[in-house]
Amino acid sequence: MIVKGVLSTDHPVQAQIIPMRRCNLSCTYCNEYDEISDPVPVEEMYRRIDKLAALGTTLIVISGGEPLLHPQLDEVIARIRSHGMIAGLITNGYLLVPERIQRLNRAGLDHLQISVDNVQPDDVSLKSLKVLDKKLQWLKEHAIFHVNINSVIGAGVKNQGDALTVAKRAVELGFSSTVGIIHDGSGQLRRLAPDAQAVFQETRKLGKRSYSRLNGFQINIAEGRPNQWRCRAGARFLYICEHGLVHYCSQQRGFPGIGVHANLSGANMCSPHT
Repeated sequence: MIVKGVLSTDHPVQAQIIPMRRCNLSCTYCNEYDEISDPVPVEEMYRRIDKLAALGTTLIVISGGEPLLHPQLDEVIARIRSHGMIAGLITNGYLLVPERIQRLNRAGLDHLQISVDNVQPDDVSLKSLKVLDKKLQWLKEHAIFHVNINSVIGAGVKNQGDALTVAKRAVELGFSSTVGIIHDGSGQLRRLAPDAQAVFQETRKLGKRSYSRLNGFQINIAEGRPNQWRCRAGARFLYICEHGLVHYCSQQRGFPGIGVHANLSGANMCSPHT
């Protein structure tokens, strides 16, 4: 994926698609779900995937909402793989049982990520290690795809040390580990307090096997330093919502908000400098 992205700059490297906006959880920090939406029809998902393949997309990540609620998710994954593209999945993990994991194996899933937000569930998030640890054990036993566990640190996290506990458990189970910094209530990323910075650095050390460690800009965020941003959204990265509209990213829905079929023809949305 990395080599193709470096050698060829006229294709999207990654696209994120949403087959299901509805979610079975309601984490208070999340603005990417609702409680009513129907699944996107599988034939429509096929058309979007085929279009992304025609653009030369390398990796498609399926997210939501909770994508495991989609009744034909396995077919969506298989369609991605039929084009030779990498298939990834972001899930809260609640619906994972051995039989469901084996179905993901058969569909050809390459990569799965679960964000575990705390050790004990609280009023912010139920995605806790206490609840999900059995799911992680089943993944270790049955999954033939790569599993990454993402822990979180920053604003709204009650116990910053939970991130390190989660990361250590991920590595113990043989998974890769990443850590994300949560924004505050105004949508801003703030410098981490000294205790949180110490946890952040220790947690990052456990993630050496993951390509996600290329996100070195996180160090600047943690320490309150500016970044020289060169955002790839809308160029090397595309976000396609459940309505088939292309947005810069999940936090910039509505911009530019154009149809995947009507506007992504022949080339991606790259501007000259990206």
